[in-house]
Amino acid sequence: MSDMKASVVETKNGFHVEGYEKIEYDFTFLDGVFNPQNPQLANCYERWGRCLAVMDLNIYNLYGQEMQKYFNHHGLELNIHKTMIGEKAKSMDTLLSIVDSMTDFGIIRKEPVLVVGGGLVTDVAGFACAAYRRNTNFIRIPTTVIGLIDASVSIKVAINYGNYKNRLGAYHAPVHTFLDFQFLRSLPEGQVRNGFAELIKISSCAHLRTFDLLDEFCEKLITTRFGRSDDASHDVRKAADEINRSGIYEMLKLETPNLHEIGLDRVIAYGHTWSPLHELTPDVPLRHGHAISIDMAYSATLANMRGLLTDKEHQRILNLFSRAGLSMDHELFNEEILGKATKAILKTRDGKLRAAVPNPLGSCVFLNDVSAEEMNAALRKHKEMMKKYPRNGEGIDAFVDASDTGYTVNNAPVEKVMNGKINGIVNGKTNGHTNGHTNGLPNGLQEVLANGYPNGYKN
Repeated sequence: MSDMKASVVETKNGFHVEGYEKIEYDFTFLDGVFNPQNPQLANCYERWGRCLAVMDLNIYNLYGQEMQKYFNHHGLELNIHKTMIGEKAKSMDTLLSIVDSMTDFGIIRKEPVLVVGGGLVTDVAGFACAAYRRNTNFIRIPTTVIGLIDASVSIKVAINYGNYKNRLGAYHAPVHTFLDFQFLRSLPEGQVRNGFAELIKISSCAHLRTFDLLDEFCEKLITTRFGRSDDASHDVRKAADEINRSGIYEMLKLETPNLHEIGLDRVIAYGHTWSPLHELTPDVPLRHGHAISIDMAYSATLANMRGLLTDKEHQRILNLFSRAGLSMDHELFNEEILGKATKAILKTRDGKLRAAVPNPLGSCVFLNDVSAEEMNAALRKHKEMMKKYPRNGEGIDAFVDASDTGYTVNNAPVEKVMNGKINGIVNGKTNGHTNGHTNGLPNGLQEVLANGYPNGYKN
């Protein structure tokens, strides 16, 4: 919600305007958000008597019935737009499909859309809400580690443009975010690992206590889904809860004074200097956590070469990435990509590199004076070091798949299927709904085509 204050002062040649907008939103930790005995979510929709939800298809298949029972129990009509958003489909077409459903639903001004899913879904649906009537409310229920501890913290919403990560977007705060870590029970291990990278990011630059806990419990945190599996010990669950709460709190403290990124020296941008371009470079994109972990590991090597990180700290960071199965290198992370990514980020950061690096571990400094020669020398050293690590520093489950950050149909990226680029699957773009145009599609995809227009195409 917002509260505006403004003044208009007459000047010699015109007027001077100053406006201040109060941004206010809440986070609620709530295990069992769809438990009928927990009315907190239902209370948000009591006024409207209904709810339009934008929901990842995988999450719907796991929790759709439970969610429907919850809204039925509270006497609320529920309409669900199911979506399939991979990195390549984090696009304007996908955003427009959500807009179509909002229009068909007849969303009322101030009525909040409910967005349920990982960071990709909350990013795209949040941007759709920011654009719809210039400001439509939404409520977030993130369901992945990245969604819970990273994407849920920021008010940034966005889509990709070409090979540029989050090139189009807005700053649009949800009215409420429910943090239910029980969703992690059903999360594939690769996705847990993916989100683990974001916790390394914030802890290595801002909160040493959290880094120490990640280091101590690394493998157990991943295999027990941050203490939410039935076989998790009390110690792991306790450590996980402290890590999650502290990680979110530290990110909020860093982000809140700079929600609109007026200041461009951002601690939480560690790992986000070269990764925005590198992440989408492979034909099958890297998972976000793996892309930023490559950036962070390389940045740590650069910091070590400068004497900002001791050899012991440097090895500790690299060892944690390796133990977590996160990527520290990739064959396409080369001098050419490094140069292109540097040029791109300089434009984003107003002509300065502003590369965040740990100095010392648990604190952060920003580098602006790194030459191309120094970058390339650090890259050569980094790649030489990677030869000593398992898989030469490449990660486990490093690329998007059908779990939450990307979908495939018959081994083809779903965005190609949905846009009619796979012969015999979708017959192109026609008027009306899906009748007669789902030959060869799996039942799950037929279902999503029938509920919400996929990628903006009214098949």
